[in-house]
Amino acid sequence: MNAQQPLLVQTPLEIAQQLAQQFAETAAERDKAGGNPKFERDLIRQSGLLGLSIPQQYGGQGADWKTIFQTIQIIAQVDSSLAHVYGFHHLLIATVQLFSQAEQYQSWFEQTVKQNLFWGNTLNPLDRRTTAQQISENEFIFQGDKSFCSGSMDSDILLCSAYNDEAKLLIGVIPTVREGVSLLGDWNNMGQRQTDSGNSHFEQVKIHKDELLLNPGPLSTPYSSLRPLIAQLIFVHLFLGVAEGAFELAKETVQSQKAWSKSLVENAVNDPFTQKHFAEFYVQLESVRLLTNKAIETLQHAWNQVENLTAEQRGEVSIAIATAKIAATNTSLYITQNIFQVMGARATTAKLNIDRFWRNVRTQTLHDPIDYKYQEVGEWVLTGKVPDPSFYS
Repeated sequence: MNAQQPLLVQTPLEIAQQLAQQFAETAAERDKAGGNPKFERDLIRQSGLLGLSIPQQYGGQGADWKTIFQTIQIIAQVDSSLAHVYGFHHLLIATVQLFSQAEQYQSWFEQTVKQNLFWGNTLNPLDRRTTAQQISENEFIFQGDKSFCSGSMDSDILLCSAYNDEAKLLIGVIPTVREGVSLLGDWNNMGQRQTDSGNSHFEQVKIHKDELLLNPGPLSTPYSSLRPLIAQLIFVHLFLGVAEGAFELAKETVQSQKAWSKSLVENAVNDPFTQKHFAEFYVQLESVRLLTNKAIETLQHAWNQVENLTAEQRGEVSIAIATAKIAATNTSLYITQNIFQVMGARATTAKLNIDRFWRNVRTQTLHDPIDYKYQEVGEWVLTGKVPDPSFYS
């Protein structure tokens, strides 16, 4: 009798790669259509990757940040919209860990793993139109509108926020189907077209006190204020992934092309000007990868410190991520724009929809002005002062 063969267990990166291959088949068409990528989101649910960042004691995989970010990056190479909502799912999981205690989030996390629940975002603390009114000792009412609600459509759990009469930000965790929640599905922008980042409306939505993240709450400790830095590093991996995807597409195209008629060589791969462009693309990508790896290492070290994290250590993470974001922003915009220089006029046909790479990073890089990342890094270089915690740094 033959010995029983061991079961082959796929790694998270292998699963992400399989998803990316499936998403790539329809990415160009879905980008044109916009709307909610329900089928693809269900594939992510079925993959098991939604439990990747949840600690093992709650049934999750307890992956490190490098693994989580790499899965986001792999998906972004073919579809940055899906990478965005998938990345935000893990951001929201981290937000709950940072802003509350295990006795509060244990049941949410266990339920997420068992039912493959997708978390959606209606947080956006800069949009103050949603107000919170306490109507009893244990109950609040959220009323108003919220913009840029990425991943809210087809989500199972929402992270939501409102300001009370004392201008204090309250953040809650509720089922997406909670009575009074309306997701308007009105996102119709030039890029990130399947992120469902439109508006939501809260009409007398009841929030129970035990659904509010109050201990320690947002930005109240150096550790809790890691939340915006995780968001920024998700963006870095989105930009890097899109740039890598555009680079690979351009490389595959050029490898099968004839050189320009004035060139002294027959094939495009031997043309010196084409080689120069690809060298520039490669050098920029490698630079971003190195800076991104350094940023991941500093974040993981800070994450491991938990409440022992100091303000200075937190500031060092902020600088490392800001540096990587500057490089990733510039590189992704440069490569997604200039691949047409090497691919030629045929690459501009509407059917291929290759401009989606540029449109996606151009849209997402406007999330917060990169000028302020330059300012933060420049001030640190000249004075040694690290950035103060905020919702964007």
